[in-house]
Amino acid sequence: MNKKSLSMLEKVFKKYYFDNFDLLHVPDTPKEREFAYRKFDSKLYRHISLKSDKELHLLLITKTPSDIYCSNACYSFPTLPMDEKNWKKADLIFDIDSKDLQLRCRESHTCIKCINCNTISTKKSNCSKCNSNNVKSISVLCKYCIAAAKKEVKKLLTILIDNLGIETQHIFVYFSGNDGFHIYINNSQYQTLGSHERTDIVDYIMPRYILTEINNNMEFKKSDRINQNYQNIVFNKDQSSYKNNFMVYSKSNTHIRLSRTIIDPSVTVDIHRVFRLAGSINSKSGMSKILCKDLDEFDPMHDACLIDNLPTEILANCPIRFTLKNKKFGPFENERINVPKYAAVYMICKGLAEIYN
Repeated sequence: MNKKSLSMLEKVFKKYYFDNFDLLHVPDTPKEREFAYRKFDSKLYRHISLKSDKELHLLLITKTPSDIYCSNACYSFPTLPMDEKNWKKADLIFDIDSKDLQLRCRESHTCIKCINCNTISTKKSNCSKCNSNNVKSISVLCKYCIAAAKKEVKKLLTILIDNLGIETQHIFVYFSGNDGFHIYINNSQYQTLGSHERTDIVDYIMPRYILTEINNNMEFKKSDRINQNYQNIVFNKDQSSYKNNFMVYSKSNTHIRLSRTIIDPSVTVDIHRVFRLAGSINSKSGMSKILCKDLDEFDPMHDACLIDNLPTEILANCPIRFTLKNKKFGPFENERINVPKYAAVYMICKGLAEIYN
């Protein structure tokens, strides 16, 4: 990213936070949370305490972070080093990302950028110019990605409510600001579970394990029986019983796989993780992390795109098409163009454009 692009993003982000304080709030028990933020130079600052919305808004204006985070955990001493914080509990959080769903559409809206020479192409393995395999993949969302991710969210919500007994009022669904959704559960009986028990929850949801009969014949059981056995294991923490009654799930068994959902396991089991703060901008896209009050009606490419539409001149090298605010963009091949600022920010954050010199 060149200096003009970096300067432009800093100004856009600062204006966004000034104009949208109403979207950004410290969570429950803020004095027990660890906050963190990243600057546009990629340096991460952690172990920060913010006790009120006023302190949060001050940080956003004075530091102009590229990203701001808050822990899912509550600590006695959140500003101390990790081994001295004294962990108390943590919200249960799930991440559903379209990139993990192995969708056929993804190839059509994914390109690569060479780390060595910055060449961007639609090839999938090595640079079209220098043939280097040191490349990074860049993708945009399409309507099929969004629909598939929403379907996984709904499957997860069914499991959480019907199988794990979590009350609807304690579940919150957020668009992550880039490729998927974060599902938060607070004020539930699961908050005090450690990483090992949360791994059991992941194993049950995905599933990576299924119930097996005493005669070793694997058989799919109805959710109420699995759920009863599962809850007894989690809350009694009977790990030996767990290992004796469950066996590794076979990916070839599509009937069972379709009855569960696909989540990022590392997110759920990490009880010390910091998560993007709701209402903040995701620097990977320039879109916002937004609460989905109506999942069916929510359109992230419109509802989470909150940057203004002032004309912005960029040099775009974007070989894939995307849609923002019901407008189609691309493909562009090293083209000097004027686009709405929200589209310029999106492409710059994706590494597919720069402010024109």
